[in-house]
Amino acid sequence: MIFALPRLPEDDAMYALNFYSPIVAEQLRSGRKTATIRLGDKSAKYRKGMVVQVLAGARFSAREKVFDAVIDKVEVKQLRELSPREIEHDNPEIRRVEEMAGFLGQLYNRDVSDDDTVTVIRFSQIRS
Repeated sequence: MIFALPRLPEDDAMYALNFYSPIVAEQLRSGRKTATIRLGDKSAKYRKGMVVQVLAGARFSAREKVFDAVIDKVEVKQLRELSPREIEHDNPEIRRVEEMAGFLGQLYNRDVSDDDTVTVIRFSQIRS
């Protein structure tokens, strides 16, 4: 006898990486942005091998699908532990931890220090 396991609701869940700046959409399309650094530990939400939609658009507005991507690496660390290369993969315009703290502070509308926990999510575009 063969039994089929019931599908769980999360099996069909679609995950996304949302970006709110129109500048970021162009960086994504050109391949200059291949990572995102998020405040907090996001390792329970994003895992290596997961397929996500990469979306761009203003918060609480319609979003544009930029592409589908596979998550290559998820790493949780303190902001001070970020390398210039990790920062560059998130934002090609900056390289230093202090600049990244300021950038994240603007995005999250709060003070960010080098003691804060961040999650580095590296991803690769899936081409059809």
